[in-house]
Amino acid sequence: MKVVVIPEPILQPDITKEEMDQHWKVLEQLPEVDELVIQHFDGYPSNEQLHPVIADADAAIGVWISDSNINRDFLSRHPNLKYVATLGHGFGEFDVQMTKERGMVITNTIYGAQTIAEYAWALLMEVCHHVDLHSKEVKKVDWAHATDEDYAAYGQVVTPQIELYGKTCGIFGLGAIGFAFAKMAQGFGMRVISYSRHKKTDPKYDFIEQVDFDTLLQESDVISIHAPLTPSTEDTFDAAAFAKMKDGVILINTARGGLIVEEALVDALNSGKVYGAGLDVLRDEPPKGDNPLLHLNSTSVTAHIAWLTKASRLRAIDIAVENFKQYLNGTPVSVINR
Repeated sequence: MKVVVIPEPILQPDITKEEMDQHWKVLEQLPEVDELVIQHFDGYPSNEQLHPVIADADAAIGVWISDSNINRDFLSRHPNLKYVATLGHGFGEFDVQMTKERGMVITNTIYGAQTIAEYAWALLMEVCHHVDLHSKEVKKVDWAHATDEDYAAYGQVVTPQIELYGKTCGIFGLGAIGFAFAKMAQGFGMRVISYSRHKKTDPKYDFIEQVDFDTLLQESDVISIHAPLTPSTEDTFDAAAFAKMKDGVILINTARGGLIVEEALVDALNSGKVYGAGLDVLRDEPPKGDNPLLHLNSTSVTAHIAWLTKASRLRAIDIAVENFKQYLNGTPVSVINR
């Protein structure tokens, strides 16, 4: 069996290709694997770049799954391909029935629920407290030669400080990431409500009130988005949705930018309907220069980096390897084309 791995590009200073490859090379120890190819790209490869790499492989790990590549035309050039795995949680729409007819197993890699939830919480803390801004206010003063004005300003806040205790946290999408965020909100003494496409029935969800979408909008002081971007979820947070929210709500998005109509969010921020927004994702990435979200004091915007801890990168590889072992054992997990 030939296995091809297309690792995610190196996007952080604390990890190397060599370190990642050492984790991937565990695959060479599997008796079913005759050949392992690890092909790094600087960015995510196009289909034309993928074709010669996948070639006659039986398994390809690291493919971004969508209808642009999981389709008859793409797969016709790789007749041996029976296992495809994306290295992320998310994936695009594709013809599930066609892949089943071809006898394929397609999986995702649930590696970063805690990491991404922690980052979402960091964005919420930024909106509530602006710690870095207040640190800079202290450090900009030469305290060896401080003036009376400097001393008078010490201890004052530059932005309002928001306490979350007792407020209502609404979670849109109660998957692994949303659930991790819910536990953090509970730990801060918040009431936790959620809306998800499918109701969760496991007792571990008992502390969360599962409500309809309108209730989520109307009762939340904080709304954190943790749903995939699909045709049914695109533009969910539009002008009508913002109109139903409480005045002064805080919005956090570490999912996908396309879930929000950005023009409507800008209007809601300018009107005060939304107090502040913490956004790790935008509709266009990299953003266009005229995106007003980049120029508002009420937004904190980062570059889709919530998943980029060293621990999560290596965990993603280890989980992908374990998922592949399960497939070889005849008990595949994280299957997305059932």
